[in-house]
Amino acid sequence: MLEAILHGFVLAFGLILPLGAQNVFVFNQGALQPTLLRAMPVVLTAALCDTLLILLAVFGVSLVVLTVTWLTTVLYVVGFVFLVYMGYLTWRSRPNTEDGEKERFSAKKQIMFAASVSLLNPHAILDTIGVIGTSSLSYNGTEKWGFTIACILVSCLWFFGLSVAGRTAGRLDRSGKLQRGLNMVSAVIMWGVAIYMAAQLLTT
Repeated sequence: MLEAILHGFVLAFGLILPLGAQNVFVFNQGALQPTLLRAMPVVLTAALCDTLLILLAVFGVSLVVLTVTWLTTVLYVVGFVFLVYMGYLTWRSRPNTEDGEKERFSAKKQIMFAASVSLLNPHAILDTIGVIGTSSLSYNGTEKWGFTIACILVSCLWFFGLSVAGRTAGRLDRSGKLQRGLNMVSAVIMWGVAIYMAAQLLTT
């Protein structure tokens, strides 16, 4: 049981650590929101989406979905459109230190954007299926649940930690330059993922 839990922790941490649109967006919102509580919609949405993907991967449901060619194509197309649109909005967002409320994402926007970068990224889904889903096959019963819960816990703690780090960085930035830089980095990463997805779609 302990081995399965440790395996889940290490594996999930290795998968979630690399810089990506999801991580940057969570960090960015932590920095931009006036309080940590106001950034909770993005944290909870990202954590819930990861939890859903992990559960689907462990129980093999998502693998069935991705074997249907047209569904995979639709996923790529929708993901491409969302990431391009999100990148555009993020790039245009300019923090105003005097009236920052106008530029901050509402809870609804945070949820929509976090869900899209989490669920409309085919490569993230494939990584979850290929790594977490495949690794879970080594366990049964309580060991499989221990492995699964460990993976989910890592995601929850990671996104909360990212928002805290973003909030800390945002409090140190009084000029708005850091926040503007975060917006630009986030937008470029989203566009980069979108272009890569489009290239993958054209070559299939």
